[in-house]
Amino acid sequence: MLVLTRKTGESIQIGDDITIKVVAVEGDQIKLGIDAPKNVDIYRSEIYQQIIEANQQASLNEETKDFIKNLKKE
Repeated sequence: MLVLTRKTGESIQIGDDITIKVVAVEGDQIKLGIDAPKNVDIYRSEIYQQIIEANQQASLNEETKDFIKNLKKE
């Protein structure tokens, strides 16, 4: 993991098209601004984990398995 120190108003560049800017520091919270292309999905990590778990549960669902089997037959 790369750890960087930034002050309010400073930013970090990721590749050519993603910029993360420190917008504010208030107590123990940091507000970040993220500038990225519209095709890049951005989630808080706990929400992203919930999405992964929901997708895994859906893939185990019998209706989903039947749907996939029917797609393969076509």
